[in-house]
Amino acid sequence: MQQTIARGPYTDSWASLCKYPEPEWYKNAKFGIFIHWGPYSVPAFANEWYSRNMYIKGSPEFEHHVKTYGAQKDFGYKDFIPLFRGEKFDAKKWLKLIKASGAEYVLPVAEHHDGFQMYDSDLSIFNAKKMGPKRDILNELKKATEKEGLIFALSNHRAEHCWFFNGGLEYDSDVTDPANEPFYGKQQPGGGSDAHDLYACPPTPEHCEDWLSRLVELVEKYKPSIVYFDWWIHNTGFKPYLKKFLAYYYNWATELGLNAAVNYKHHAIPPGAAILDVERGGLDNIHPRIWQTCTATARNSWGYTETNDYKTAEEIISELIDVVSKNGRMLLNIGPKADGTITPEEEKILKAIGEWLKINGEGIYGTSCWEKFGEPGVRYTTKDGAIYAFILNPPPDGKIELKSLKRNNPKNYSGGDFDILKIEQLGSLTPLKHKRTKKHLEVTSDPLSCSSDHFGDENYPICLKITIG
Repeated sequence: MQQTIARGPYTDSWASLCKYPEPEWYKNAKFGIFIHWGPYSVPAFANEWYSRNMYIKGSPEFEHHVKTYGAQKDFGYKDFIPLFRGEKFDAKKWLKLIKASGAEYVLPVAEHHDGFQMYDSDLSIFNAKKMGPKRDILNELKKATEKEGLIFALSNHRAEHCWFFNGGLEYDSDVTDPANEPFYGKQQPGGGSDAHDLYACPPTPEHCEDWLSRLVELVEKYKPSIVYFDWWIHNTGFKPYLKKFLAYYYNWATELGLNAAVNYKHHAIPPGAAILDVERGGLDNIHPRIWQTCTATARNSWGYTETNDYKTAEEIISELIDVVSKNGRMLLNIGPKADGTITPEEEKILKAIGEWLKINGEGIYGTSCWEKFGEPGVRYTTKDGAIYAFILNPPPDGKIELKSLKRNNPKNYSGGDFDILKIEQLGSLTPLKHKRTKKHLEVTSDPLSCSSDHFGDENYPICLKITIG
């Protein structure tokens, strides 16, 4: 790492790192798939933080664990690893489904807060190659991703590991057993809500060096085009190590000719040095730099649980449209079962998104934001001399009013106006009529909707392509 930094051109300073350019492929990409899969899918209870909460007295996870598996001193989180077999995991099958969803990049979790590596590591025996599935899951996903012509990326959530199991220090649990330290590590006080404090429970230098070593190993072995970080790297204790990693990764990528990027949350990294990620949310306006939202098919969890509350495909598509209209892209998470199968609910969602993108992807892929992101019920993008207007809830009467495309009064608008040459609905041969006034652009037709062959009676968003002159 130090040798790569020394070769340059980037140094471990924010001023230097902010000069690293945004990858061109990332500017054009709009939709990726996130994958949370690990031992936490075995209990399949509450959410992927089961690994922490099962040690916190009074939590639903604690009570469920004792009732189902016994006391934590007899059956701890480490004991889920042999049960995490992934016997039906098929990377090629996963990627065929992901490709069918219309996704352009794939970002599996390489290591979650629980410390179990989903790859073959030389730094710990607690990894999927040596335990559990006994396969290099990350490598199989990388090969299948690239075979489908998609971009391979990965995430690392190791930062929080130093306090993630500290609830087990308060009583007799397997976390207190020195024999288990190679997995649980030296747990330190704090964490939870305190960890959101910039200065609370800072990580030790030993933890930061281990964190950094694992990252370098991941980059060298798997050559990801994105390294995604979860939230706790905003803690001041990580800053020197974070800058070193970015300098190493950007120099390494430059040497290989790889257009790489880093994702961060909150204010962990200054604007310009990496790509902002907004978890389960969005922005209220167009952002000058590209950004990303990460969200999930399930409202309650990133990993698989038996009670996952899945969103509808229409809901996710509407969120994708909103994000793209504001210069963002969506990273949509799926959570496979412990046996390695993707749930029928998620399979249905991914296929529906893919079918919608086959019809409307022209207004999503490779577009940029227009001068306005939208208005109530409408979002805009632009590309190649056309404006794309997405109608989030098509009216049953087929009458649409686009206020942002009203005829401008030259006396009040120094920029003049543009001429509308043609309006059509993507995926439809139905002719559209339009009338432009000083109040709005009115588009009328028979009832506007996506093809019933694909979506039944569900009211999916539609896209109007407005060719201007």
